[in-house]
Amino acid sequence: MGNGSLEAALADHDGIASSFVAARREGRALAAYPGALPTDLAAAYTIQDRAIAIGGGTPGGWKVGRIWPPDDTRLGSNRLAGPIFANTIVDAADGQVPSMPVFVGGFAAGEAEFMIRLAPRVGGSLPQNDADTLGWIDDVRIGIEVASSPYPGINADGPCVTISDHGNNAGMVLGRAIPREGWGHLRDIEIVALVDDREVGRNTAEEMLDGPLGAVRFLLGNLASRGIAVAPGTWVSSGAVTGVHPVVPGQIFKAEFSRFGQVGCSIRAY
Repeated sequence: MGNGSLEAALADHDGIASSFVAARREGRALAAYPGALPTDLAAAYTIQDRAIAIGGGTPGGWKVGRIWPPDDTRLGSNRLAGPIFANTIVDAADGQVPSMPVFVGGFAAGEAEFMIRLAPRVGGSLPQNDADTLGWIDDVRIGIEVASSPYPGINADGPCVTISDHGNNAGMVLGRAIPREGWGHLRDIEIVALVDDREVGRNTAEEMLDGPLGAVRFLLGNLASRGIAVAPGTWVSSGAVTGVHPVVPGQIFKAEFSRFGQVGCSIRAY
């Protein structure tokens, strides 16, 4: 790519990032993708990084999502990441049902996930297995990721588009803590997702690639490759266990995590 083409691509990346930041600030939908669709991970994460810089928010966590075949082979990754800003993380461990905003006219869904708090080790290599990974975390919660974007085609247009708009994240709800002795057995916990008390999904994390702890390892590697430091207390939303469940304002999304209890939120418009 020549200098002129590179400059044009970077300008387009900035334009896309700026459009998403403005739409998110204003709580409005985008009828079309605001530029050329990114087709590789480098372009997608460049747009995401620019949006974080332009928006000026502080990520208090990161969401991890699945890249499904055949895109995983084409892109060379089976997961993706996106920022969860600190001001969109709500602690509902006391059983409250917080109100979480979504973009009307865009995309909106609830996802039942394990929320894992990082306690990074200083020096040495990144964790390579579950036993190592347990040494990098200091809290695990049941939780909900609120996935929402101003652009309605955020998921339909593929993982690079998903990455480009903040990984399609609009918030995180932290539920009750899972005791430390259960951290190595997260893949065994059955989870039920409900919209207005109607079951919409039921599953365990057993089929979730290498599980929630594997999602942590992916994220640590992803952030390291992008030159992003991981602060202690950073949360990881480790991936949808029961699926991606569409929601609209006025509905209640809940997730039941077997003996560990349930967590819920009401959905409202920005």
